[in-house]
Amino acid sequence: MNRYVLSTLILLFVLYASAQESIQMDPEKSILENTEESGNYQTLVSAIKATHLDRVLGHGGPFTVFAPSDKAFNKLPLGTIVSLLQPENQKKLYNILTYHIVAGNLTASKILRAMCRGKGKATFTTVQGNKITATMSGIDIVLTDNLGNSAKIITADIDQCNGVIHGIDAVILPQKILVANVGSPQAPLRNIALTYP
Repeated sequence: MNRYVLSTLILLFVLYASAQESIQMDPEKSILENTEESGNYQTLVSAIKATHLDRVLGHGGPFTVFAPSDKAFNKLPLGTIVSLLQPENQKKLYNILTYHIVAGNLTASKILRAMCRGKGKATFTTVQGNKITATMSGIDIVLTDNLGNSAKIITADIDQCNGVIHGIDAVILPQKILVANVGSPQAPLRNIALTYP
């Protein structure tokens, strides 16, 4: 690797780290324990428990979780979260959540190094099976899903005993999903990928 690329990578990492929000979590606790206690990820915790991923994220690993905050979930169209938490939508919710998880401990510096090797772009295979793409926008790492939706890492490298969490500002989707509008059992289906900002 030439000196220019290495210097640029180091500069980007320093700028990136200084621009991040700060969330304190106990590195001796699991991903599940820390997200439960944080106060910023209550929707995510509810979704994790509804899909029984708490059994994995509470003990297994290491995993990298790109964790949408409660604000990120609130960007979804009205009623989407309630609909996805219904038992009949457990598989869809599981697919969405596992799309936010990558096996291994993928720190921000590892993401940046992969982008450097990939000429500004890196792809990672999620536990769900599809890929997410990481790129830079200014000093921010941006994740893009298969549909073109993107999420910015707003809090990087929150160490856990079984991996690392990166807080993100939006929910990314592995595919177009249909959810029922909340209200009546006969409510029409809508495609949230079409209405997602």
